[in-house]
Amino acid sequence: MSRIVLSGIRKTLGNLLTLKEVSLEAEEGTIAGILGPSGCGKSTLLNIVAGLIRPDAGTVMIDGMNVTGKTGQVSYMQQKDLLLPSRSTLDNIAIPLILKGVPLPEARSEVRRHLDAFGLSGFEHHYPHQLSGGMRQRAALLRTYLFSSRVLLLDEPFASLDALTRRHMQSWLIRVFAHLQATILFVTHDLDEALHLCDRIYVLSECPTVVKLAVEVPFRRPPSWRTSVDPRYAAVRDSLLEALSVAPEDRLDNQLD
Repeated sequence: MSRIVLSGIRKTLGNLLTLKEVSLEAEEGTIAGILGPSGCGKSTLLNIVAGLIRPDAGTVMIDGMNVTGKTGQVSYMQQKDLLLPSRSTLDNIAIPLILKGVPLPEARSEVRRHLDAFGLSGFEHHYPHQLSGGMRQRAALLRTYLFSSRVLLLDEPFASLDALTRRHMQSWLIRVFAHLQATILFVTHDLDEALHLCDRIYVLSECPTVVKLAVEVPFRRPPSWRTSVDPRYAAVRDSLLEALSVAPEDRLDNQLD
């Protein structure tokens, strides 16, 4: 597990100042959620953390080490599972280990150690088209974890799933989180998903993007969905909704910045 600190991240794409100044952190062994309007640069921010894009200014620190612009430091899972249709579940998941030079028999053995925790036992010889949407996402998450287990970047990993499967996957992620022993940056458009999964939530503004609000989720992450029984839930949700709303004068300020 690792601590992630982003300080003063700034990035211009084309002629658009996308990220004006973004600073956030995820403590070791926690899930930090990132919410914001479409086009505000959430995926760009994850690309910077992954070292795929260099920021114009600012730093990415992991465990006190500057990893800005360096790849191979974190695992990155995007919306699509990107499983290869010609490979079995077992061999799809083993890809990051093979790329690291692990012999195929050893890579397969390592994958098998995790199949039960990820709900994939008995499906290792199935091909992607034979798996449900939720199983494909679990396979993709395990593959992501095996690339680098200390920091995971998850960019709306459940967005492509139907509502019921998505709900099951969210509850499953909570159950398997202790097994992962990782620090997670979790991008989502779903406010309730963020409240359900995350320890801290950051709300980003429209471009040029800054952090509008940082909220510590004040209740324990449960294995099943929270309800309004906890009076703090509504209060935190309301504060997030308010931060996500953009007043007309804010839009004007953004255009003039």
